[in-house]
Amino acid sequence: MRLRSPAVARDEVDALIEAWQRERPDLPVAPLAVLSRVTRLARLLDRARREAFAEHDLDLGDFDVLAALRRSGDPYQLSAGALGASTMVTSGTMTHRVDRLVVRGLVQRLPDPQDGRGVLVRLTAAGKERVDAALASLLAQERGLLSTLSADDRQHLADLLRTLLLSVESE
Repeated sequence: MRLRSPAVARDEVDALIEAWQRERPDLPVAPLAVLSRVTRLARLLDRARREAFAEHDLDLGDFDVLAALRRSGDPYQLSAGALGASTMVTSGTMTHRVDRLVVRGLVQRLPDPQDGRGVLVRLTAAGKERVDAALASLLAQERGLLSTLSADDRQHLADLLRTLLLSVESE
């Protein structure tokens, strides 16, 4: 089984695959060529994101909340339920995150005029400034991670990953 072109530089995954081929020749290890690299890239991306957000005194959860509000458009507010759904966290986790961001002056809680018991979470001017700066840092980090790929290669990779993700998410 040929997993790579001789002209391509070797990485740690190549060594991992060769070791499994040697130790378990009865198993088809080809999926490792893609998915082990995706896993390694996810770890590197997570590290880059943490660094980008830390520059702005945010963690991943803080950024998720602020970014969801920023993407919602003016007036940059969502119900607590919509915010939780957007960030895919439980209501308890969302309450904790919003509490921390309120104390820091990055969001505020408002009564929901559509639901007397509901709460809206709104991005403050300071929160908008912070999330915009953190996003700029994140995009700079991500451009660096992708800098060895041409624009066409980046688009091709994005298309392939979208196809794979849609397939996996629909199962």
